[in-house]
Amino acid sequence: MTEFTKLGLSATTLQAVADTGYTEATPIQASAIPVALAGRDVLGIAQTGTGKTAAFTLPMIDRLGSGRARARMPRALVLAPTRELADQVAENFAKYAKGTKLSWALLIGGVSMGDQVALLNKGVDVLIATPGRLLDLFERGKILLTGVEMMVIDEADRMLDMGFIPDIERIFKLTPPRRQTLFFSATMPPEITRLTTQFLKDPTRIEASRPAMTADTITQYLVRIPTSDPKAKRTALRALIERSEVKNGIVFCNRKSEVDIVAKSLKTHGFDAAPIHGDLDQSLRMKTLADFRAGDLKILVASDVAARGLDIPDVSHVFNYDVSHHADDYVHRIGRTGRAGRKGEAYMIVTPSDDKSLDKVLKLIKMAPEELTLEGIDFAAIKDRPRSDDAKGRGRSRSDRPRPIPKSDNVASMEPITAPLPRAEKVEEAREEAPRRSRSRRSTKPEAAAETVDAAAPDAAVEVEAAPAKPASQRRERGRDQAPRDVRKSEPQKDLPLRAASGGFGDDIPAFLRRPVVFHD
Repeated sequence: MTEFTKLGLSATTLQAVADTGYTEATPIQASAIPVALAGRDVLGIAQTGTGKTAAFTLPMIDRLGSGRARARMPRALVLAPTRELADQVAENFAKYAKGTKLSWALLIGGVSMGDQVALLNKGVDVLIATPGRLLDLFERGKILLTGVEMMVIDEADRMLDMGFIPDIERIFKLTPPRRQTLFFSATMPPEITRLTTQFLKDPTRIEASRPAMTADTITQYLVRIPTSDPKAKRTALRALIERSEVKNGIVFCNRKSEVDIVAKSLKTHGFDAAPIHGDLDQSLRMKTLADFRAGDLKILVASDVAARGLDIPDVSHVFNYDVSHHADDYVHRIGRTGRAGRKGEAYMIVTPSDDKSLDKVLKLIKMAPEELTLEGIDFAAIKDRPRSDDAKGRGRSRSDRPRPIPKSDNVASMEPITAPLPRAEKVEEAREEAPRRSRSRRSTKPEAAAETVDAAAPDAAVEVEAAPAKPASQRRERGRDQAPRDVRKSEPQKDLPLRAASGGFGDDIPAFLRRPVVFHD
């Protein structure tokens, strides 16, 4: 390995590196640092855990050593896909730049925007951010990117693969065209290579290791179980943790909901475990990571938010509770262990439904992990308790489910549901009900008795004095839909004045009460 003293770094930067305990550079550092110090664009490809963060942080510190940033105009920009990775880059920058006067700011979501704006107003040399918060502050007029001299995309494949392409393109357009750009990533799919031609100018491609190659310091195991039942998978996970000498470990799941379930299951069975995923509050996520780094937490159950770039040097084990949907993610997951020359172990639980995902992983890493058999576990007898068909009506179609009975204080008094009336009976019923409905709309006081219509003359019509009569073709009464459409409309036979009841409408009779009421036969 190459010593840092031979890479062209300044004495101040070399002292900061020596204070961290490092004396020799990794292959990606030894190749990328001299090119970056010369001001050229870099496309760096190296497996995770090989020191890519220092490969762009150290030359950045040296290049920005002279000069001073103006308010809201940073001189360098580092973009990271996740809050945790951005926070880690900020920690590395603070560690290596402690002997300089360079200032920096961390722009991530989930924390106070006011504190970030205050730092920007003072002027910062290096801005470390996630795309969302950076664009949010830009749109609010709190930051300008026209002074950026050096731009870094960390974990470039993840940034572009997670749907950040529109944001990345927009950010690049906001920066000056004459800038130095550095891409660093563990994997470089062909579609990412196509995009780098747009962002980088004649870059120096540095490939410190074969893309998607796993570290030799990691011993990989594959554990097959005969069922996809979640309870069986959780049982297998606990058995693997118990049989291994786990100093600290990370359990990776594909879904956030599964992270919570697995963490709760481990805690229920006496394991020191806690979840971390993107739906948790940022302060809780940072506290959980801090506890894990400090050794106060033994098992971290995580989604892929913790798979990319997090530098936790001494993780002894990684457990893939789910086979990753994307093969690249497997490389990043197990890269959390076996870092900086240390030994590590990685386990992958495989069920019959994981065959396709497993094939993609094996094809990518070009090796076959050692298969491990868990003894003493009867997986056929382990099943989550099935739900009965009657439980909450599940397992049945809508037509098969019993219909709810209407609530009543006296079930016996409920009237039976009768069959629909024939058409002729409906007409007769309408004739009989018409006077009764007409009376229901009128006053029930004794002085209004003269206003009622004789039931013996159902074809009589009632009109209101001074109400203009509409043509018979336009007259319509609500609630008469059951009458046949071809009935003949009779002419009004009798006009009766409608008197307003005491305390009613008075002289202000609404228009709808002035409409004539016509009965049909």
